[in-house]
Amino acid sequence: MKKYKVGIIGYSWAAGAHIEAINKTSVAQVTAICSSRKLDSAELSARHGSKITCYTDLKQMLADPEIHIVSICSYPSEHAKQAIMAAEAGKHLIIEKPLALNWEDCMAVQKAVDAAGVRSCVCFECRFSSQLTTIKSLIDGGFLGQIHYGEVDYFHGIGPWYGQYRWNTIKDEAGSSLLSAGCHALDALLLCMGTDVKDVASYSASSANKDFARYEYPTTSVTILKFKDGSVGKVSSVIDCLQPYYFHIHLVGSEGSLLDNKFYSTRLGGLNKGKWSELSMKMLDSGDVSDHPYQTQFEAFFNAIDQGTEMPLTSLADAMHTHKIIFAADKSSGLST
Repeated sequence: MKKYKVGIIGYSWAAGAHIEAINKTSVAQVTAICSSRKLDSAELSARHGSKITCYTDLKQMLADPEIHIVSICSYPSEHAKQAIMAAEAGKHLIIEKPLALNWEDCMAVQKAVDAAGVRSCVCFECRFSSQLTTIKSLIDGGFLGQIHYGEVDYFHGIGPWYGQYRWNTIKDEAGSSLLSAGCHALDALLLCMGTDVKDVASYSASSANKDFARYEYPTTSVTILKFKDGSVGKVSSVIDCLQPYYFHIHLVGSEGSLLDNKFYSTRLGGLNKGKWSELSMKMLDSGDVSDHPYQTQFEAFFNAIDQGTEMPLTSLADAMHTHKIIFAADKSSGLST
């Protein structure tokens, strides 16, 4: 029998991916869903292969002592309040990005989690992808030397054809292009280059295409980071592009460079510096949450709970570093105060 019972807040596209990933792990099962919509327990139990109790009142679900973990998949504007409620109820937390829409709410979540002594996991799940796992191994192995320049760019057209568009156009729900989508790119850059950021500058622009006219904020942003060690990084978040999804990574170091799935290194004798060598790894090539490595991330989280340790790679502390820089970037570009 699986020992962790999980309650889901919100029943959306992301929630479906969470439920599938959680149920595929060896130690956890989704047993409850809380939604503002009235859902049919029998239908959802049959759909997801486990007995699910449905709630419309979050307090009622949180009062169930058999629920050990809560996964927050609601609208971003609700994340902070719900995370605080769940922490105060003694539940461990899985929180979809973003943590909150402002830095003050992020700090309130951290305060509640620390006070309750619960464990937390934030869904920057791309850190567990084959692509970033391989790249981090190259970096840690010294194959690129000391990285002095890096760029990670997020190109994903979120127009009327995409499920997230419904709420992503609203500033009070999404915040910004960088917060709602490009945050994965910024988080990946920090994974590769560290979190000791000295200066942040950001600029933004908007598309003239009518499909993006409903957006209440600029849909493209470019952020430049200056790190304390002198290195420089760039993150573009482009959610108004008309092209295939593209998660671009280019790292330049003292001993080599990496470009997406290609690299060159002086540390490997015999390589032709006039040609890239190719890495065999699964690329981040889709914004579809069903393609994201949630199961690997959640397995790591459940293991961390078992061992009484912090979540590796995507702890609340890791996510706080990323969010702090996002809000600094948005302030620089005039999108927040």
